[in-house]
Amino acid sequence: MNIILVSNRFAKARSVTLTGTHVMAAAVMALGLFLAAVLTVQYAIVRFQPGVVSDELRGWLASAQAAEQQKQQAYLHKSLDAMAMRLGQMQAQLQRLDGLGARLAKMTGMKPQEFSFGQSPAQGGPFIPAMPQEVTFSLMDKQMAELTELLKDRGDKLVALETLLQQDRLDKKMLPSVAPVTSAWYASNFGWRIDPFTGQSAMHEGVDYMVPEGTPIYASAGGVVVYAETHPQYGNMVEIDHGNEVITRYAHASKLLVKVGDVVRRGHEVAKVGSTGRSTGNHLHFEVRYKGSAQNPVRFLQNAAS
Repeated sequence: MNIILVSNRFAKARSVTLTGTHVMAAAVMALGLFLAAVLTVQYAIVRFQPGVVSDELRGWLASAQAAEQQKQQAYLHKSLDAMAMRLGQMQAQLQRLDGLGARLAKMTGMKPQEFSFGQSPAQGGPFIPAMPQEVTFSLMDKQMAELTELLKDRGDKLVALETLLQQDRLDKKMLPSVAPVTSAWYASNFGWRIDPFTGQSAMHEGVDYMVPEGTPIYASAGGVVVYAETHPQYGNMVEIDHGNEVITRYAHASKLLVKVGDVVRRGHEVAKVGSTGRSTGNHLHFEVRYKGSAQNPVRFLQNAAS
C-alpha cells in the first residue's frame, strides 16, 4: 500500500509504502489502547461505587479491630493472671512474716498489745496529693517485683534473727540455771575449807546442800547423761554434759533415776539425796565444771536469777 503525501512545506510530493507488517503492528497497538481504556473505565466504576466501597472497607476495618481487641484481651488476661499469682505469693509472704513477728515478739518478752501483727497499723495525717503518674501494667509489675524482693529480704533477716534468739535461749537453757534441790541451805560453800575427815585445808570444788534423804535432785540444765554409777569418793553420782564443755555433777545420792545416754531437760529429776561415798551425812554435793575446771555453782545460779 502506497500513501502519497502532498504539502506546501514539501517541494514535491512524497510517498510512504505500508507493508502488511506495518498494518498488523498498528492494529495490535489500537487493540491494546482499547483494552487499557476499557479496564480503566471498569476500575473507576468499581472504585467509586458507594455501596461496594463502603461494605468492603467496613468489613476490613471490623476484622482489623476484632484482631486488635483479641490481642489486647489476651495481653490483659495474661497480665492479670501474672499479677494475681504475684499477689498470692506476697500474701503468703506477709502471713509468714506475721507468724515470725508474733514469735519474735513472744521470745523478746513484748506484750501482745504493744505489737499486734494481726491488725493493720493505724494511719493518719494531712492529705498532700502526689504528682499524677500514669499507671501501666509494666510499672505495676515492676513495683510488685521490687516489693516481693523486699518482703523476701525482710523475711530472711527475721528468720536469721529468730535463729539467733532461739540459739541464745537454747544456750541459756543449757547452762546451769536452777538449783538442783527445791529447798536447802549450804552446808559447805565452794572454795578452801577444813576437810571433815582429815582436818586439813582442802579445796571444795562444789557446794553442799543440807537436805533429808530421799529429797528429789533435779537437773540444773538440759543435757545428756554421761555418768550414772557409783564413784569411790562421790558415791552414787550423776554427771550431765550440757555442751560447750560445761558439765554438772550430782553426788552422794541414795538412788539414781537416769542412765548413761539419757537426754534430760532442765528440772528433770535425776536422783534422790543420800549419803554415799565420802560423806558424813545426807546432803547433795553439786559441781559445775567448765573445760574440766571446777567453777563456783552459786555464780551460775545468781546470774540466771538476775
